[in-house]
Amino acid sequence: MRFVVMSLVALLSCSGAFPARAQTPELPPHSWLFGAWIGGMFPPPSVISPAACQAQPVVIFTRDLVLRGTFTSVTYTQREIETVRATATGAEFRFVAPVQPVAESGNLFPQPGAAPVVGFGCDSPNLLHVHRISENEISFPHCTDFPYPLIRCPG
Repeated sequence: MRFVVMSLVALLSCSGAFPARAQTPELPPHSWLFGAWIGGMFPPPSVISPAACQAQPVVIFTRDLVLRGTFTSVTYTQREIETVRATATGAEFRFVAPVQPVAESGNLFPQPGAAPVVGFGCDSPNLLHVHRISENEISFPHCTDFPYPLIRCPG
C-alpha cells in the first residue's frame, strides 16, 4: 500500500498536477514602500530609535492604502489606492476620489465628516509621485505639504 501511494504521488508530481513550489501572490509595484516613514513635513532626524519612529510615522504605505498624518488631526487620513505605476525613479499613485456627501437643500451646514479632500499638497489631491532616493529614503517632488525627504522607520 505504501509503495502504491508513493508511486501515485511521484506520478502526479511529474505530471504537473502539483505545483513545483508554493504559489505566492504577485507583489504590487509599490511593495518596496510598505511600512512607516518619518520626515517630509519637517527634516527627518539623523538618528531615531525604532520605537520613537513607529510611535508617530508621518506616512504609512500598505497594499491598498496610503495613510498620512496632519498637524490638525490625531487620526491619519486614509487614501485608497486606485492604481500604482512603477516609474524609472520610483512610483506614481492615483487615489480613488473620495465621495463627498451632498448637503441637503436648506441645510447651511455640511454633513458630519464632509471634510475637503486631503492630498499631499501636490498638483492634484488624487495623485502622488514618489521619488526613490535610496532604499530607505524617498521624497514627494512638487508636493508643498512634504518639502523634506522621508526616511523609513527602522525595523
